[in-house]
Amino acid sequence: MTDTPDILCIGSVLWDVIGRCDTPMRHGSDMPGRITRLPGGVALNIAMALRRFGLNPALLSAVGRDTQGEALIAACEARGLLTHLIYRSDDLPTDQYMAVEATNGLIAAIADAHSLEAAGDKILLPLRDSALPQPFTGAVVLDGNLTVDLLSQIARSPLLAQTDLRVAPASPGKALRLAPFLQTGRGTLYVNLEEAGLLCQTEFTNSQAAAAALLARGAARAVVTDGGKPTTVADAQVITTQTPPPVAVTRITGAGDTFMAAHVAAELGGFGADDALDAALSAAALYVSGETKI
Repeated sequence: MTDTPDILCIGSVLWDVIGRCDTPMRHGSDMPGRITRLPGGVALNIAMALRRFGLNPALLSAVGRDTQGEALIAACEARGLLTHLIYRSDDLPTDQYMAVEATNGLIAAIADAHSLEAAGDKILLPLRDSALPQPFTGAVVLDGNLTVDLLSQIARSPLLAQTDLRVAPASPGKALRLAPFLQTGRGTLYVNLEEAGLLCQTEFTNSQAAAAALLARGAARAVVTDGGKPTTVADAQVITTQTPPPVAVTRITGAGDTFMAAHVAAELGGFGADDALDAALSAAALYVSGETKI
């Protein structure tokens, strides 16, 4: 591994605390299960998956210098990720995410990315100094855990004008933060059906209609997933739709990140539209089935 990345992952790097129950749950349930703590966050999950697919990703984020942060940096480096570009704060605590999952899906989740938001554009310093080639022309994965102001700045910034920019909203609650990328027509947007509906201020019954609507609103390119239903990749020239392979679901958190990483890696590896989408859907299916190691 070298210190020269071939892709940047900008966004949340935190601890995932996940409680899993092997039976269905409902509101107010108090059930036995397992609780795990793993390195997580959208940018980090995608970076870990990209590393498994043979790329050399570097993280741009904010991590505290507290005990949790030191452990998180060590865990990232143990997984082969480049951490030297991360902004390390003396006074901001390391962020974390907490979720409860059951066999009937995600029950509830809370993302505490307040330190990332407070760090602001300090996480982009490597794009401005000699830490990276100027201008940076490689691939960039960006997640929506950044503030609206910072995402708007990035959507218009010359710092990323020559990059292959891939953008994910992080969660439906943060989908509207991606509006600047519709306004500027930059980047490939990776969203699920609900997030596409929020961005377009309507509801969709299928991914193909959602992708077409995102293009009509200004997106340069859109990738829309819909759980086990067909996924669509669309730009002004090509629309590709495929149905994910059926699998037994054993985990949910991180599935979208795995899909995105696999799709990015396949396209950077020269795969065409159909083959890249097939590779991404297959990787996501293996992940949710529990067959892919984290």
